[in-house]
Amino acid sequence: MEAREKLVIGTRGSKLALWQAEYIKSRLEETIGVEVELKIIKTTGDKILDVPLAKVGGKGLFTKELEVALLDGTVDLCVHSMKDVPTELPEGCILAGMPKRVDPRDVIVANNGEDLTTLPQGAKVGTSSLRRISQVRAIRPDVEIVDVRGNLDTRMRKAETGEVSLVILAAAGIKRLGWGDRISSFIPTEQMVSAVGQGAIGIEIREDDEFMVDVCKKISDPETLTCVSAERVVMNRLDGGCQVPIGAYARIEDGELVLDGMVGSVDGTEIVRATAHGSIDDPIALGEQVTEMLRDRGAIKILNAIRTADGAAELLQ
Repeated sequence: MEAREKLVIGTRGSKLALWQAEYIKSRLEETIGVEVELKIIKTTGDKILDVPLAKVGGKGLFTKELEVALLDGTVDLCVHSMKDVPTELPEGCILAGMPKRVDPRDVIVANNGEDLTTLPQGAKVGTSSLRRISQVRAIRPDVEIVDVRGNLDTRMRKAETGEVSLVILAAAGIKRLGWGDRISSFIPTEQMVSAVGQGAIGIEIREDDEFMVDVCKKISDPETLTCVSAERVVMNRLDGGCQVPIGAYARIEDGELVLDGMVGSVDGTEIVRATAHGSIDDPIALGEQVTEMLRDRGAIKILNAIRTADGAAELLQ
């Protein structure tokens, strides 16, 4: 296992992606003292901004092109927002590390400080996430959902300029970019179950790269790996992605692993939830348990209805 003189990180070009890549770069330089450079790669999800993600279809919208560069040796590692990473990776790729996760909650950025309970009837709520749309409509079936794409600043400005009453975004990205003062309120996970892996950064490498496997262990947080692993089991077993409203959020409480799961219809009329406790040593088993609880409560029927419709995007109307 030879040491390297230089490592190349593959990353998307958004402000948030570059922040995350720079963070991993600094951790690598501190830990192993090697030169690290960034290579910006544009993904399908970056190129298509005028169509809802649910309508684009497919998985790996924000990862596929990065993985091509990883497998052909152009880059040594890819840095991702874990909520963008499909549960099945290309052959030859593995998720080898995750530093400590930050706030996994969703937040509201609002023009007049409103939240989901104080919005006037028929107000415009900006989000492109089916998971958020489902849970918003369960709380406020009267509001109008407006698809918002683009970088974080662009989406926040839509609320701040009054184009929509509020937008719902991930707390982690806003905080990482130093824009925490623009957050109007935090949505409790009891009210809105987070996306799988939300708030976590993932490092993807080639499976046979022993040097990088060892390096990633040095900068990973075991608790984050455990929690995200449990969440990803739910997504995997329910065959989820951007096209279906699925949420999962795990944390460690009093020495136990606790996992919440959620599946909902896009119109918010059907929401099933499940919570279970398990051993921190077996996140896979807990993920399986919560998945079975969701299945027993009607999750498959809800998901099949979405998949057999004329595309989930049609249900956004």
